[in-house]
Amino acid sequence: MVSTFTWLRYLKSKAQYSIALGFKNHKGGHVKDNELTDFLWKHFCHGKMTFLHWNKGEEMAPTIAGKGATLLVRRLPIPDPRHVYVGDVVVLKNPEKPDDYLVRRLAATGGYEMASTNEKDESFVLEQDQCWVVAENEKLKVKEANDSRTFGPIQMTNIVGRVLYCLRSAVDHGRVQNSPFSMQNDSPVLEVELDVDEMAKSHKA
Repeated sequence: MVSTFTWLRYLKSKAQYSIALGFKNHKGGHVKDNELTDFLWKHFCHGKMTFLHWNKGEEMAPTIAGKGATLLVRRLPIPDPRHVYVGDVVVLKNPEKPDDYLVRRLAATGGYEMASTNEKDESFVLEQDQCWVVAENEKLKVKEANDSRTFGPIQMTNIVGRVLYCLRSAVDHGRVQNSPFSMQNDSPVLEVELDVDEMAKSHKA
């Protein structure tokens, strides 16, 4: 049973999401001035802030273990440092294959100084619209991890969502550890929109 306080927090988050999505589509020319009100109302009343994504590799083990794990992902229409934080597990467009999506941990955002363990490499500072993402499977070699250590910084706009929940099997599932602020901010969304039975039915493993 979802409490009234949780519902109010959820509706506030949904209003912010609808406005952000409306702003993005209006700015991109996909929604005209006279369509904006209907667009906002439609997404506030009927839209969901989450979607399901199927993990394809072992790069994020043990956080997300197993190929084919079903993930509940919160959409991020405007992925900037005010909406996604260092420590979050994110779904992003593969910078080398735009039609492919990766799941990685956000390790740094604009303004962070990046230093290599190799003394021959010079340190550099990420630009404001850039971020650095890493895989967590320590058993993989750097090239196998396919993260910023191989393809470098990526644009924040490549991020499409934050992973909230992972279902490995019908009896093995749970919340994904993100930054403390995101964990708190995502709680009402998770409580209202999480449907483990639906995730289990959609599971591909």
